[in-house]
Amino acid sequence: MSQDTINALVSPEGSLEILSSHEVNRLKDRSEGGLYKLFRQCALAVLNTGAETDDCKKLMEIHADFDVRLVPQPRGLKLELINAPANAFVDGEMLRALREHLFSVLRDIVYSNSMPSSASGFKRDNPEDITNLIFHILRNARVLQAGRVPDMVVCWGGHSISRDEYIYTKDVGHELGLRGMNICTGCGPGAMKGPMKGATIGHAKQRVRNGRYIGLTEPAIIGAEAPNPIVNELVILPDIEKRLEAFVRAGHGIIVFPGGVGTAEEILYLLGILLHPDNVDLPYPVIFTGRKENAGYFQMIDEFIRNALGDEAAKKYEIIIDDPARVARIMKEGIADVEAYRREKQDAYYFNWMLKIDPVFQLPFEPDHEKMLALELHRDQPVHMIAANLRKAFSGIVAGNVKEGGIKQVEEKGPFEISGDPALLQPLDALLTAFVEQNRMKLPGSSAYRPSYRIVPRTG
Repeated sequence: MSQDTINALVSPEGSLEILSSHEVNRLKDRSEGGLYKLFRQCALAVLNTGAETDDCKKLMEIHADFDVRLVPQPRGLKLELINAPANAFVDGEMLRALREHLFSVLRDIVYSNSMPSSASGFKRDNPEDITNLIFHILRNARVLQAGRVPDMVVCWGGHSISRDEYIYTKDVGHELGLRGMNICTGCGPGAMKGPMKGATIGHAKQRVRNGRYIGLTEPAIIGAEAPNPIVNELVILPDIEKRLEAFVRAGHGIIVFPGGVGTAEEILYLLGILLHPDNVDLPYPVIFTGRKENAGYFQMIDEFIRNALGDEAAKKYEIIIDDPARVARIMKEGIADVEAYRREKQDAYYFNWMLKIDPVFQLPFEPDHEKMLALELHRDQPVHMIAANLRKAFSGIVAGNVKEGGIKQVEEKGPFEISGDPALLQPLDALLTAFVEQNRMKLPGSSAYRPSYRIVPRTG
């Protein structure tokens, strides 16, 4: 064992303490259908919090000798960690936040993989069943709390941002915390950490003692965006589509900071949903914000949205530049409208059941070269379908950038090819080029970005 690793026996903290023999056997199962590989990958990501890498494949290679084993105890269970990253420990004791995260991983992997098989008539491609699965995962994680008025602000933005951009996200989080708002993000670094860090100070000033900092992630991305230690409620959803639906169902408003392809994917997902006719009257405050130096970035995003989805899509969000206090005030006012609407319609505060989500946004898209090339990127389709297919294009690029499976495909077969209507593809190419030039594809200081995609002329 090197000086950078530790062997340890860890007791549960805050989550799952009891497993059935069937669940234990599945977690030990190293075959394709077992859960060992998935649990090990997520556990390693949690223990690697703070590491300067966004390459899931590289992380697994660096810690190839890491292992995690279940140790049954008379009063429950413990986890034996072998060659665990030393930065997860202080004086031989694991950081409590990371211990909580580690057992949250265990809880969600066990539940997500047992609940569908135990639910009578559950179908993985049925929209209602998918939404119910997300509800059950969030409820099992105790994220859904009855009796609370709407106060959950979802913050999206890049994990690869400048120091000044990060400080701005903290300033916005601070203003939200001063107004009693809680924070939900993708749980990683950058724009996912900043609002939480700012909110902790705002909450402290207002003596808010039960501040909530919810992190929603999924197994394929957790290695690239390890949960930051401020997260006090971590949930691992089965895939990106369920993660995105969890954001919009559990959140009461969304703030978007500058980011790269992952942020663009989130924006298209959100706008594609809000543009559905069934959601036209449903209040859902959305704010794009950044420093004054980011004005050009959001102008670029706004122009891309208007070109792809039309001016109606631009009515679904407000752009506020360099004014954290105004962002927080407008968001709080918007959430007050959400509360009034939910009360009038007798909808739950804690889970947005009324939001209509088309199945095209729910069914998992697992990118490969054939699927990426076959995407329907043209205007001869409903606007929500344009959003859905562009979302898939960005999702594939994210996979090629930071997800282990996508990275392997690009290494073996070259970049994913994207083809379609030049009226959509030329602005897309310009946007992606700008992301590369602004270093929004990789963490600052990491190796030069090698594109996981290639725009190709339409054939036929």
